[in-house]
Amino acid sequence: MAQERPTATASGAPSESGGHVPIPGDDGEKPPAPAKLRKPKKNRLVVKRGTVPPSVFLHTVSDKEWEEFIAAACRQRTFGRAKYVSVKVLGNAGDKGRDVEARLQAALVPDGWDLYQAKHYEQRLTPGNAYPELVKFFGHLLANSFPVPRHYYFCAPKNAGPELHDLLAQPDNLRTGLLSAWKAGSHGLKDHAAKLTPKMKDFIDAFDFTRFRECQVVDLLAWHAIDTNAHCKLFGIEPERGDDPEVPAQAEAYEMTYISELIRAYTEAEGVPMDLAEVLANEVYGEHLAAAREAFYAAEGLKRFSRDIYIEDEFKNLLEMVLKGIKLKVKSPLLKTGLARHDAAIDAAHALAVTDSVLHSRLRGGDLPGSCHHLINEKKLTWVR
Repeated sequence: MAQERPTATASGAPSESGGHVPIPGDDGEKPPAPAKLRKPKKNRLVVKRGTVPPSVFLHTVSDKEWEEFIAAACRQRTFGRAKYVSVKVLGNAGDKGRDVEARLQAALVPDGWDLYQAKHYEQRLTPGNAYPELVKFFGHLLANSFPVPRHYYFCAPKNAGPELHDLLAQPDNLRTGLLSAWKAGSHGLKDHAAKLTPKMKDFIDAFDFTRFRECQVVDLLAWHAIDTNAHCKLFGIEPERGDDPEVPAQAEAYEMTYISELIRAYTEAEGVPMDLAEVLANEVYGEHLAAAREAFYAAEGLKRFSRDIYIEDEFKNLLEMVLKGIKLKVKSPLLKTGLARHDAAIDAAHALAVTDSVLHSRLRGGDLPGSCHHLINEKKLTWVR
């Protein structure tokens, strides 16, 4: 009788039948480390090679461009679900110290707007930069040139320096510092002593200094970036498309519309009813369905890239372009079968030049054919009449 081959337990110890089967590491050596899998590359925005980061680029713009950038950022800023209803650059002669006016409602009313003071200096802001602006601001408030804003923001490419930063964080100290400098004629206020009247001092003593704030560059950039197209164009940023999703072994529920339409086309071609299991078991149709799913998931990768990068539904816009480009071919009365319409659509999609789409530069080989299946999935097309 042949002797039974000894087997090993999960730990590599001798089995009940005796003997010992070695496994990696059994001889005292460490087992080989498991292979490291590459993480899928994600969709992201990257600065073009040779382009400086946005925060550095802002150091190089003009005073007027700085004001325009602040206004563009404010137009994207949200407060919960609300946004400013009006943002206007006023920085010019006669602006009354209002570089950018951002209203929370149509009318200019007390506490219904924010004032953004744009200071484009090579160095960080100091109290000596801020105090003359505050003197001007209080003069206009006392003269009723405009109502009291909700907030008054200092905006500078290099932000506020440590001294001004601390004063803005301690409103009472900011008030005291302003009044002391005003009385002493220091910090750029040498010629303003006459403006500090008892009425002005009482007004300043009663004023809420928590309204004065710093608006940091990082916040302006975050608001501006909400408009992806404008942000990328201004700063030379390119959207980088990550890896497309893998095609799952089993069809997902949201695929079933285009898959069912393909099965209808296969059924029409065969002349007998077919279900998904029969299609998968069929060598010809199974391979065709697998190729269609690959194309669908290629376009799905483009759809997710569009969703991650852009505010507008640019993938939807692309589908509309594809539909217009292939519709005449697909609707031709010369096409008698669903598979013929399918093939005509794929050929037409391959030939399209969708250069008007912002996604054009990030298209991959399966995207436009795959978009045909997405159109089927969204019930914009059918193969079988």
